[in-house]
Amino acid sequence: MAGVLFLCAAAVLLLAAGGAVPPPPPEEAARMARFVLHNCDWGALATLSAQEGLRGHPFANIFSLSDGPPEPFSGSGVPYLYLTDMEISVKDLEINSNASLTVSLAQTPYCKKHGYDPQNPLCAHIIFCGSIVKVKDSEVGLAKKALFSRHPEMENWPKDHNWFFAKFNITNIWVLDYFGGLKIVTPEEYYSIKP
Repeated sequence: MAGVLFLCAAAVLLLAAGGAVPPPPPEEAARMARFVLHNCDWGALATLSAQEGLRGHPFANIFSLSDGPPEPFSGSGVPYLYLTDMEISVKDLEINSNASLTVSLAQTPYCKKHGYDPQNPLCAHIIFCGSIVKVKDSEVGLAKKALFSRHPEMENWPKDHNWFFAKFNITNIWVLDYFGGLKIVTPEEYYSIKP
């Protein structure tokens, strides 16, 4: 019996890794937001630049992220990041912690398999607005497990860069997963959904 359960669990993991777990239907916007975030390993984080010559202008940068280990139908919904004060966008965040984060199924096999261009709404993407905050000591273990399970090389990044765990504190969520415009999901709706 245990062997059968192990084989079933392994099959589910293999299907999820290959993008075989389909996204939720468009009418389930909160579930779609959770699904897309959980299936993405990176996102585009936009800050307001504090850099000379760019001050006050939008500045987007790619960051690895995770809301939990890659098992299907799991994840906390919290986008965790591993940051250093040496990074240009983090310098922006030190002045103004407000940011937006975009994640898209374009980085998974799903859109390519279906022939969807990354700009096609059927290749779902989610835009989060909020702020970046350092995680509290009580949350470091969760953030570390979430990030290092998906991005194992992070554990070996230079220690003298003073890496720290942070999270995206979500205040607004927009879902684009079908034609007809954006759908608004509240953080309460988003976090109440079980993936």
